[in-house]
Parts: sequence; structure tokens; C-alpha cells
Amino acid sequence: MNSVTLIGYIGREIQSRYTTGENPMAVARFSVGVSRNKEETDWINCVAFGRTAENIDQYFHKGSQIGISGHIQTGSYEKDGVKHYTTDVVVDRFDFIGKKEDNTQPPAQQGFTATTEDIPF
Repeated sequence: MNSVTLIGYIGREIQSRYTTGENPMAVARFSVGVSRNKEETDWINCVAFGRTAENIDQYFHKGSQIGISGHIQTGSYEKDGVKHYTTDVVVDRFDFIGKKEDNTQPPAQQGFTATTEDIPF
């Protein structure tokens, strides 16, 4: 089973673009800092597609806390005659984590996770 769940902080501004072609799709790339222990942080490269990418780009920024679920995808490319290998977490779902002022949350919609601040009691 290829399943990843992370909670961490976005480490740099989100890089968003649209693919070219007949059906352009949003692509968002960002890294998430996840504490390994009190002294070390792992920086995980993440990529989201479509509406998920658009929402992450709209509601998150560098320093925002985020929860993501997805799967690992590996790949490779050649540049200047050197083969490079990549490992990314493809985001299937995300959750708002942290303080309300850290994220500008959308109104309650299907597919968004409510926070404790949204509960009326």
C-alpha cells in the first residue's frame, strides 16, 4: 500500500502553474517541513493537481500549517547529460491545521474539513 499522511508547515511559497494543452490543469508544488524529533526537520516535496492545487494555492502560504494525505511518486529526468531522480508526495486531500489567522479558510463546502472553531458548542 502506498499511503502518506503528514502534518507540517509549508516551507516556501507555493509554486503554481497550469499545464499546457487541450485541457489545462493546475499544478502546485511546495515543501512541507515535518519534525522528525526535537532537533531535526525533514522537508518533503509535495505536488497537487487540479482543484486541490487551486485550493492549496489560494488558502495556504509559506509558514501555514497543513495536513495532507496522498501517495509517494518517484520519477527521473535527464538534464545536461546527468540523470536526476525525484520523490514527491502527490496530495490527494488536505486539511486546515493551526490557527485561523494562519489560513484564510473558505466557507463550509464539501471536501473541506471543519476545525474546532467551526463547531457551535
